Amino acid sequence: MNARGRFSMRFVQVWRRNLIVYKRIWKVNFLPPMLEPIFYLTAFGLGLGSLVKTVPYQGEQVDYMSFIAPGLIASAVMWQSFFETTFASFVRMFYQKTFDAMLSTPLTLEEVIIGEIVWGATKAFIASILVLCVVAAFGGAHLPGALLVPPVAFLGGLAFACAGMCFTGVTPSIDMFNLPMFLFITPMFLFSGTFFPLDNLPAWAGLAAKITPLYHLTSLIRELCLGRLGADAWLSLAYLAAFTALAAALSLRAMRRRLVR
Repeated sequence: MNARGRFSMRFVQVWRRNLIVYKRIWKVNFLPPMLEPIFYLTAFGLGLGSLVKTVPYQGEQVDYMSFIAPGLIASAVMWQSFFETTFASFVRMFYQKTFDAMLSTPLTLEEVIIGEIVWGATKAFIASILVLCVVAAFGGAHLPGALLVPPVAFLGGLAFACAGMCFTGVTPSIDMFNLPMFLFITPMFLFSGTFFPLDNLPAWAGLAAKITPLYHLTSLIRELCLGRLGADAWLSLAYLAAFTALAAALSLRAMRRRLVR
């Protein structure tokens, strides 16, 4: 095992390895991020939106389609990055022994883990562009603010990729990932302002939702898609940066404990 704490730009080689594999099946990888928002926008935006024309958002009435579209972008970022550093990373680590092969080279454990995290964020970045194109076609994103969505999505991808790697560091088997998916990801997907304003929730539930990373990512992307960037958006950006830094440190610690015997 390489010396503790060594880190360099060699993590890019891990990222590149995953990119090469991704390119071999890119058509399959492109379909879910493109088709899922179409289904959601058709069902909720056109179906439910015909019943709920507008929703209250920060003191004004917002078209329902414009409200949920940014939430779908943020959700795609969460699903793509979290899945990549949980199920996919676990398969590479435990079943394919890819981590063992990489650690037999000059790569350090830190470089392998950071490479995995950055790759998860890259998949989130790609997904955000695909979903943004679909959302824009439905009229749910406006220029020029929407152009900043992919960079913000990359930061959000880093946050959820780091969170996923934390769970990979402590989850004993691949079947056990159902627990963080059920207890961590699904509640955020449903109750972080994706489909309805948090004002409709009890005060305690709204407060709990506001401390989740998906809430801040959704709020930030929604502000950009609506063509504005208020003080709350900057607070959300700071939250995501702080969450990413903390989760990255915890994920490196958890993975070192798991892999170093």
